[in-house]
Amino acid sequence: MAWHGILGHDDVVAQFRIALERGRLASSFLFVGPAGVGKRRFAMRLAQGLLCPARPETAMDPCGTCPACLQVDALTHPDLEYVRKPDEKSFLPLELLIGDKEHRGREGLCHRMALKPFMGGRKVAILDDADFLNPEGANSLLKTLEEPPPRSILILIGTTPAKQLPTIRSRCQLVRFRPLAENLISEILLSEGIVGDARQAQRLAAQSGGSVERAVALADQGISDLRAMLCQRLAEVPLDSVALAAELLAFVEQSGRDAPVRRERLRQAIGTAGEFFEKLMQRRCGVPLQASQELTPWVEKAMVRWAGGPRAASACLDRCLEAAEQVERNANPTTLLEGWLDDLAQIAMEPGTVA
Repeated sequence: MAWHGILGHDDVVAQFRIALERGRLASSFLFVGPAGVGKRRFAMRLAQGLLCPARPETAMDPCGTCPACLQVDALTHPDLEYVRKPDEKSFLPLELLIGDKEHRGREGLCHRMALKPFMGGRKVAILDDADFLNPEGANSLLKTLEEPPPRSILILIGTTPAKQLPTIRSRCQLVRFRPLAENLISEILLSEGIVGDARQAQRLAAQSGGSVERAVALADQGISDLRAMLCQRLAEVPLDSVALAAELLAFVEQSGRDAPVRRERLRQAIGTAGEFFEKLMQRRCGVPLQASQELTPWVEKAMVRWAGGPRAASACLDRCLEAAEQVERNANPTTLLEGWLDDLAQIAMEPGTVA
């Protein structure tokens, strides 16, 4: 049964209930798992449960209607701190954590966490986009993590422990969120009115990799057409990197001048290519792919046309991961696309990559 509308994470709910019942709730948590599986939503419901005065916190059952619960939903509760990376920034700004240079240590999340709870209960802080903590930002959290204020909870949300500094990982209790099952993705798409057709919901769920976020993106016909076009081009030999870069740049520029939207389109294109080369690598290693998977037909065509072996596919996947990081560093789209696709074309043609 869903916990306050959150599907697929009953094991995590049980983990927190046991800790609360035993009075052994940790002060710092690192939530990790794929994007779009409900980590942020879970953190907000947990904050509601800890701050709701109408229900005991051990029940993890916020009423959802009292002023405190409504304030948590609106991010206006005086004992809730929520920090996320601004869309125009490559990293979480240091001033959000410890204040700007003129108010260092007297503003920011760490300062506010050290204050006594306004309502007399707990202080809860949620630091979203923890993957974008640079070393300076991560180090600014160490004192709060080492000496947490009484009755305080700090939740960092990321995708993988590998993206956090060891000093952060060692001071947080790790909570893993698994990809959602296809039937749950389909149920969410239908119940939230994202799609109205059960067959379409099932198709998107099968292609989502367990992520509601990805399923929603795939529901956009423009994204669906992009994925088909890109996989078709990547399966061709030789890869016309110049023409493909022009097509992808046009796709990015169709979104207008809004930088966050343009970056999201770049992420979609590079992520699709990464999926393609990951599956091609698996196929080259003899791993069969499910016939129902969206990319399978293009991967099978690449198996016939593409000369590169598993090492070439792995090298292309690595280059896609590098390009994805360049997107987050606000690289120029034209330069990024041209360099990335030219490298992919060259990797497949280099001697020694066929084996």
